Amino acid sequence: QVQLVESGGGSVQTGGSLRLACVVTDDPTVSEHCMAWFRQAPGKARELVAARAADRAISYSHSVQGRFTISPNEYVKNKLYLQMSSLQPEDTAIYYCAMKYPRLSYGGNWYCPSGEYTYWGRGTQVTVS
Repeated sequence: QVQLVESGGGSVQTGGSLRLACVVTDDPTVSEHCMAWFRQAPGKARELVAARAADRAISYSHSVQGRFTISPNEYVKNKLYLQMSSLQPEDTAIYYCAMKYPRLSYGGNWYCPSGEYTYWGRGTQVTVS
């Protein structure tokens, strides 16, 4: 059974920092995961915040670029950390960790298939005031 558990949310003042963590529990023989952080604020659509691909490439949404970081130096195949700095009230949301399994290309490289993420955590609340 695949399980994702987020932690690290909380309440901070504008300009503060938080560090979120996500742990995936699944088959330990799995080589790689495609993982991402999403967020959803009240009355708004879910938004992709940052993602780590199977080749460990990292991408960010425009709204958090330069403030949020997934550090490549903290790579652990079944964990994903999100360092959030210079937090603003508009960052207030429930933050969700998501995962999908990569596929192996004919060239022998892992890649993340397009489309929705398969597995989701329950979320962690981040409030900035």
